[in-house]
Amino acid sequence: MINYNPKEWISFIFHIHKADTFRKLWPLMLSIAIFSAIIAFLELNYLKLAETAYIKNVGMMHSLLGFVISMLLVFRTNTSYDRWWEGRRLLGALTNVSRNFAIKIKALNLSKEDIEFFKYGIPKYAFALKEHLREKQYFGKDSFLIEIDGGKHIPNQVATSLVTRLYSLQTEGRISQEQLITLSNDANQFTDICGGCERIKNTPIPYSYSAFIKKFIFIYVLTLPIGWVFSLGYFVVPIVPFILYVLASLELIAEEIENPFGVDANDLPVDTICNNIEKHIGEILS
Repeated sequence: MINYNPKEWISFIFHIHKADTFRKLWPLMLSIAIFSAIIAFLELNYLKLAETAYIKNVGMMHSLLGFVISMLLVFRTNTSYDRWWEGRRLLGALTNVSRNFAIKIKALNLSKEDIEFFKYGIPKYAFALKEHLREKQYFGKDSFLIEIDGGKHIPNQVATSLVTRLYSLQTEGRISQEQLITLSNDANQFTDICGGCERIKNTPIPYSYSAFIKKFIFIYVLTLPIGWVFSLGYFVVPIVPFILYVLASLELIAEEIENPFGVDANDLPVDTICNNIEKHIGEILS
C-alpha cells in the first residue's frame, strides 16, 4: 500500500507513480489515437460522410450509452471498494483479537514455556494467514514450537495448536473451565476472520459481468471517432484516448482492489499489520 498525503495536489497531478493506470494504458491509448486519426482523415477528406444524417446521429447513441456505462462503472468500483474495506475491517479484527488473546494469556501467570508458545503462536497465525491469502506457505522461525504440514491449510494448523494448548492447560488444572471458555472464544475468532478473508479472495466479480464491462468500454471508445469527427474534427485524436483513459482506469482500479490482500500498490498494508501484531504481542508477553 502507498503511504501518501492526500492534501498534496501537485504530486498527484504531475507525478506518474508506478501504480498509475496511465503506465498500463498508454500503449492502448496510443493505438486508439492512431485509429482516431485514421478515421478522422478518411471521413473528412475522402468519405465525405458529414452530409449523412445517420452517421451524424451516432453521437446520440454515445450520449445514451455514456450514462449506462457510467452507472456500470459506479457499481463496479463501489463493489470493489466494499470488498477492500471489508478486508481492512477483518484485518483490524485480527489485530484486536490477537491483542486481547495475549492480554488474557498474560493475566494467567503461566509458565515461561507456555508464554513463549503463545508469544510465538499468536503472531504466527497472522503471518500464516497473510501467506495463505497470497497462495504461499509460511513455516516461520522456531517452527519446532508449532509443527506445520506444508500440504495442508496452515492457518488452521496454527489455530488447532493454540486451541489444543488451551485444552491441555485446562486438563492439567492450570486454568479453569471458565477461563478455557473465554480463551476459546478468542481463538475461535481467528478462524472466523480467516473464513471472511477467504470469502473475499475466492469470490471475485462474476466473469460475465467483468467481460461485458471491458467489451462495452472498448466498443464504446472505438465508435467515438465515427460520431464525433464532424463536430470535433482532428481534436478526436487527443480526446478519444483521454476518454479511454478515464473509463478503463476505473475498471483497472476496481480489478486491483477487489482482492486487497496482495502486494499491489493499492492493496491493504498486510505486511505492516502482521509486523505490528508481532511487535505488540511481544510487548504484552515479555
